Amino acid sequence: MKGWRGLAAGAAALAVALTACGTSGSGGAGGDKTLTVWLMDGSAPAALTDSLNKEFQESNPGVTVKYEVQKWTGIQEKLTTALTSNNPPDVIELGNTQTPKFAAEGTLLDLSGDVSNLNGDQWLGGLKDSLTWDGKQYGVPFYAANRTVVYRTDMFEAAGIATPPTSRAEWLDAIEKLKAANASNPDFQSVYLPGQSWYVLLSFIWDEGGDVAKSDGGTFTGTLTTPEAKAGLKFYEELVEKSGTKAPKDTDEATPQQMEVFAQGNTAMMIGLPWELAGAVKANPELEAKTAAFPIPSKTAGKTAPVFLGGSNLAIPAGSANADLAKSYLKLLGGKKYQDQLAATGMVPGTSTDTTQLASNPVGEAMAASAPGGKVTPVTPAWAAVEAGQNPLKDLLTSVLTGTPVDDATASANDALTKLLAG
Repeated sequence: MKGWRGLAAGAAALAVALTACGTSGSGGAGGDKTLTVWLMDGSAPAALTDSLNKEFQESNPGVTVKYEVQKWTGIQEKLTTALTSNNPPDVIELGNTQTPKFAAEGTLLDLSGDVSNLNGDQWLGGLKDSLTWDGKQYGVPFYAANRTVVYRTDMFEAAGIATPPTSRAEWLDAIEKLKAANASNPDFQSVYLPGQSWYVLLSFIWDEGGDVAKSDGGTFTGTLTTPEAKAGLKFYEELVEKSGTKAPKDTDEATPQQMEVFAQGNTAMMIGLPWELAGAVKANPELEAKTAAFPIPSKTAGKTAPVFLGGSNLAIPAGSANADLAKSYLKLLGGKKYQDQLAATGMVPGTSTDTTQLASNPVGEAMAASAPGGKVTPVTPAWAAVEAGQNPLKDLLTSVLTGTPVDDATASANDALTKLLAG
């Protein structure tokens, strides 16, 4: 899943050699058919896909599911080749930031007329937006994950913080209490917040009612100079200043890996993803009993800030020879039975509003609380250039955090962003 596994559209290592593409179509005697399905490595556990494929084959006599697990590395190039071939797969998984590229190229099947039959009334809004191109729907949401504030319950208790913050003001107050309670520890950080955590910045900008870009007749231009975007940026700056973070101002959460910093035991909070907490616990097993999570707070008390939804979508290639069967497969996979199984693995279901399975742990519960208000980056194929190249949002953050006035920094970043989006 592109976003939350740190793989933005276009950022996969394209130097990896292409492997042979799968084929689909009729095969064997008596009209037997093969449905070729490509899902990504790590997306769905084998127990789920084994059960799914068995059920589908039993419900469709004569149909064999050819299930193939793909690697994220190099997948964009591999899909580009497969989708323009004479025998593309029949069902594919796409990162949500990849989807606009293939929709715009006309290589995905238009499913606008099938939305209601595919559980459309329960689709996760942000992922649905990433599947909408030129007013048409080019797939169904699969699953998502979003950032939450992971925190040390023992540190909160020692600082006299009885309940997690439910507003920005309460969050800042908790930070001050944590700093006071740990004043004797020179290595203490109330929040580990790298200078270039631009996905976190998105939450603050969206919470102010702003965005990073807008579309006018399909042409995107940057909106980083708006009062709302500047307000979100200024809160990020305030959070860095008050948190006492020792993170570099010119790198993101991957350099160093923030889960490794959190595992060292001197950090009360990090804004991260479930796998990052899992990585911290693996490095420091004592954390398992001392950690929980809460949604990124909004400036409005009692609300959660909008979060970036990193996730995956499911689509049918326009050239599929078995489109009707593929739709049936999507309907089964998108039904409550299998979406509940995905939720039980810690993923936010894409086609079900039931998040009961996620509520079994604090991190899942926090994700579920904020996911319905989640958003995605601007839905345009040009966004790939933003993430894959010299990301203007990262440059903007570093610029402001190293002393450039907000007005100057946003003007420069906005020009760079608009040029990339014009691509």
